[in-house]
Amino acid sequence: MSLTLAIFMLIGAWLSVAAAMLWGVLRIVRRHHHPHLQPREMSASTPHHPRRHAHAH
Repeated sequence: MSLTLAIFMLIGAWLSVAAAMLWGVLRIVRRHHHPHLQPREMSASTPHHPRRHAHAH
């Protein structure tokens, strides 16, 4: 095996390993990503009151 072929094989192996690692990381990130939820529009007819507890702390 010539030196040139060995170098190309090493580079190709490194690229394939790097691509596999990137694919795995992207799968994990996509699986655990929680989309940002937009807050609901509050209507003027229903004012928001915080929930009050029945008992004092």
